[in-house]
Amino acid sequence: MREQKRKKLGDLLKDSGLITETEIVEALENKKPHQKLGVALVDQGYITEKQLLDVLEIQLKLESVSLYQYPIDETLIDLVSKDFARSNLLLPIKKENNRLIVAMHDPLDFYAIEELELATGYNLKPKIATKDDLLQTINRLYDAEEVEIEEMEGGDSPAVRIFDQLLETGVAMHASDVHLDPKENTVSVRYRVDGILRNDRTLPKSVMNSLVARIKIMAGLNITESRLPQDGRISTTIIDKKVNLRVSTLPIVFGEKVVIRILDMSNVFNKVSDIGLQEDTLKEYQDLIRQPSGLILLTGPTGSGKSSTLYGSINELNSPESNIITIEDPVEYQLDGINQVQVNTPIGLSFAKGLRSVLRQDPNIIMVGEIRDTETAEISIRASLTGHLVFSTLHTNSAIEAIPRLLDMGVEPYLVVSSLSGVMAQRLVKKVCKDCKQVRQASPIEKDVFSKRGMTINEVSIGIGCDACRHTGYRGRMAIHELIVITDDIKEMMMNNASMQKIKNHVKEKGVRFLIDDGLEKVKQGKTTIDEVLRVASLDE
Repeated sequence: MREQKRKKLGDLLKDSGLITETEIVEALENKKPHQKLGVALVDQGYITEKQLLDVLEIQLKLESVSLYQYPIDETLIDLVSKDFARSNLLLPIKKENNRLIVAMHDPLDFYAIEELELATGYNLKPKIATKDDLLQTINRLYDAEEVEIEEMEGGDSPAVRIFDQLLETGVAMHASDVHLDPKENTVSVRYRVDGILRNDRTLPKSVMNSLVARIKIMAGLNITESRLPQDGRISTTIIDKKVNLRVSTLPIVFGEKVVIRILDMSNVFNKVSDIGLQEDTLKEYQDLIRQPSGLILLTGPTGSGKSSTLYGSINELNSPESNIITIEDPVEYQLDGINQVQVNTPIGLSFAKGLRSVLRQDPNIIMVGEIRDTETAEISIRASLTGHLVFSTLHTNSAIEAIPRLLDMGVEPYLVVSSLSGVMAQRLVKKVCKDCKQVRQASPIEKDVFSKRGMTINEVSIGIGCDACRHTGYRGRMAIHELIVITDDIKEMMMNNASMQKIKNHVKEKGVRFLIDDGLEKVKQGKTTIDEVLRVASLDE
């Protein structure tokens, strides 16, 4: 049976017609050191994880297993070290007579199989599991065991390891935040994945004080202060990924609640083309940001991906010839070649004060994290009028609403007209899971939604739920956009005090794609669902 399995993964995928020899060579050239071919092909987008597992199941006649629901024999984890399990992406899950059933991401990894057979004395029966399912289960099982052992032994050492475990699980789950919620007798651990908080585990209350102290020390916070909220940051590497962590503590009834924002540096957009703009909008936006001066605003609520778009924009413009300075609160991602200033209100370094100082540093491009008050708005606008390209954000529901917001702040209308180059509104929607995506006929209600926007649709894509997406049907998020370039026509309307509705009608006639339209276009492309688009955008735009 073993000899029959000696065929290489690349050959199996080629035989199945999923990939060419050229693509395998490209994937091997671009893969990370020590990364396995299957993982590299999935990471680089040549195949989905489901396609990989399907080929292995059919060609090797192996079963796949969902660890999320499997009754794992937890006593077996003592047979394998956590490092070996994680580096080889395998986990013993059940014993049958003298056979050890092992969930593996790569059942063709004969070195790992032989090493495990020698170490345990069992014959192995591999089953196939997804990478994320394995990583999350490995972290959960080994973490729980380590906490129990350390609890019995006592001392402060558990805090270091528990914190590392929490972060490793967060990165493996692609979580944006980790929440530690102290209860009366326990501590609840939750992760925010694709915008939704999920319960993960419960820790004993006895580890909370040392855990919070550990987090505060790493984040440069005052460990003796537990009565006031504190904010800090940590830069570290987790599962070979460079991440920045933003730490926030808040005193509540049963202790200090801690929220850790995980900012994965590998997820920072390197270019504007990575943001997910439609082709025509991408060209318009690239033309906009390549202007030598002017004010470009990004709008949307908190958590709509504005920062990522800003970073992608200034990254694209980053060159040795440009002096780019940002003033942010907080600095989310640290970027090479860009001078970043952290707002520090307690000592008087506000956006406005920082911005004045930035202007004395001879910048070409300035990024102001957020325009919160009249003073910051006026300095940003005046900077854009004196030959600087200025990026910033506003909290408004649509792109067009940025104009009245600036006027409401008390900025002179002629300054807004002269400085504003363009406004882009943005929202995040969940993506249909690639692994369980199915196409079905659009319902009459769905067709009606499209017809209200002058569009038609016959088929829609949905995720039916699988192990990869934890049976939600969605995996990952993407942005939908609305870009308004401030043309001479719009400037003239603004100078003549035209109503926002009149300006909105004008841009609609000129073919501007509003948030709802961009969202529905991405539904047609099979990337998201109507429910997701209607959750963040209005049909009445």
